[in-house]
Amino acid sequence: MGDPEVTIKNCVMMLQQMMEDNTIPRNIRRVADDTRKVLINDSQQLGLRAATAISIIDEISNDPNMPVHARTRIWELVSQLETIPLD
Repeated sequence: MGDPEVTIKNCVMMLQQMMEDNTIPRNIRRVADDTRKVLINDSQQLGLRAATAISIIDEISNDPNMPVHARTRIWELVSQLETIPLD
């Protein structure tokens, strides 16, 4: 298992890429930005940030307007966040 800090940084970069992708609907890019803000909030523990981010992302993962490539990124993002321990 990798370093949780590195995993968080990778996830933040993935979210940043999604926010800059104009082929992704605006509401999904907005949720990506909200999720990114949660992940970079140093006042919470890593595990709590990851769990909160998964919860936020889960709400939009079934959005019918989401392009397939964005859905694939979301699943990859959730998979990475799930590796972070909740301690």
